[in-house]
Order: sequence, then C-alpha cells, then structure tokens
Amino acid sequence: MKNENFANFLKYCQQRVNKKLTYVLNEKNDDDNLLKEAIIYSVLNGGKRLRPTLTYATAEALGELTEDTDFVAMAVELIHAYSLIHDDLPSMDDDSLRRNQPTCHVVFGEALAILAGDALQSLAFIQLTKLNKVSPKISLTLVSSLANAAGAEGMVKGQAIDINSVNRFLTLEELELMHHKKTGALILASIMMGALSTGKATKLQLDALKNYGISIGLAFQVQDDILDVSGETKIIGKLAGSDQALNKATYVKLLGLDGAKKKALQLHESAIAALEIFDGNAKQLRAIADYVISRKF
Repeated sequence: MKNENFANFLKYCQQRVNKKLTYVLNEKNDDDNLLKEAIIYSVLNGGKRLRPTLTYATAEALGELTEDTDFVAMAVELIHAYSLIHDDLPSMDDDSLRRNQPTCHVVFGEALAILAGDALQSLAFIQLTKLNKVSPKISLTLVSSLANAAGAEGMVKGQAIDINSVNRFLTLEELELMHHKKTGALILASIMMGALSTGKATKLQLDALKNYGISIGLAFQVQDDILDVSGETKIIGKLAGSDQALNKATYVKLLGLDGAKKKALQLHESAIAALEIFDGNAKQLRAIADYVISRKF
C-alpha cells in the first residue's frame, strides 16, 4: 500500500496547515503568556494532520485548494487538538504521553490544560468567520457542521459513552456508535467541510463522500485498537496497552486481533467503493483509505 505520491501529498498538507497554524497561534505578540505556551505546545508538537489532509484531499478532488480550504483545515485541526488535551486529562483517559511528549496537563497543570482546550475550541470557530470565497449560506453550514461534529451529538457524546464503557461489555453496535461519535464525527466533518468549502459539490458527490467518511472514520479507530495491542509506545507516540489496562471496550477485545484486522479491511473496501463516482482527482482520498489501515502510529 506504499504510495510515494501520497507521501509527498501528506507532507505538503502537513507543511501547509502547520504554516497557517503557526501564524495564527503567534499572531499576538504576548510572549509572557503561559496559556499561549500551552496552546502552542499542544498544537505544534507534531501529529499526523490527518483531518486537514482529508479536507485538502476532498477539496482537490472537487476543484482546487483556496484560502477558504486553509481556514477549514485549521478549524478541524484546532478542534482535534482541543479534544486531545481534554481526552488526556486525569478525569478522562488519564494519559501522560501524547506524540512521544508529556501531555499538556503534565507540563502545564490540569487547570491550564483545560483552559488551553477551551481556547482552541473557540479559535477553531474564529477561523470559519474568515471565509471569503463561499456564500454566507455555505459559511453557516460549515459552522454548523463543525459544531455538530464537536458537540453533544458528536465527539463529546462519544467520549461520554467511552467513559461509561469502562469495565462494561459493549455489543458491536454500541461500540460502533461510540466510535462513530468520538472519532468518526470529526473525520467525517473534515471531509464534508472540505467538499463544501469548494462551493462545487453536488448532492451525489456529498452522499458518496459521506459513505467514504463513515467507513474510514471507523477504520481509523479499529486500527487504533489494533495498535494499542500490537504497537510499540515509542512508535505510536502514546502508551501502548493503555486501553487494555483500563479494561476499555475495543474492537480487539470484542472481535479478537484477527477479527479486528478483518474488520479494518472490510471498512477499507467500503471506503474505496464509495469513491467509484469520482475520477482520478480522488486518488489522494483513495490513498488515505490505504494509509488509515496500514499506519503504524
């Protein structure tokens, strides 16, 4: 599944969004600001930048990348960064390592970490007020899409289900609901918002992209569960086996390691099939589906 062209595209997307994020996070010259330090530490400390890459890949499949695409890409990554800070908190997943570095609350304290997450959530929506090429109607749809993905019917609901699943048996349907919300909602939003930001997406294309996004969102989490069991801490960037230690519901726990790998492959096939209506312009979306289930971190 190696794709050199995709490797270059991924690097390009990472550099593009990182340049924009660096500018936005350093816009105000207030060096003596611990909150700002905590925010920068959490956002600019590496990461795959999968969600912005999905935004860029979708926009490329439908047209061209614009400044509006950049604002959307930053918005989804800022929401993702906020969610990681809060997920790592002692009252949540209680993780001490993220991207091979101590988590935000370990370095800056729990209170400042919470505030950094709060600030990043607000900053994400600020980016969507800067759109200047799409219509006001599409701008509002983009704001609504991100709010729904991040809120009580999206990531927050998924995290709540996750917390309540510790030491409990979940059915496959319950597990999929949790991950559709906790992980899949923002991945899907990254794709749909990328499409909307072009102002060119048809209903047929949006429906196909929705099916693609649902499949790779779930595949991403299945692969995460596999890596928790088979990955190494120094490679995956967080403590391997942490889900097992907390006795959390996972695909590996429910299906076994081989069953989880089979599930990931089935979801990959569904994602690729959903892109049948697109031509070669969607090659990076296909490559991302490959990447999601073959990644090692």
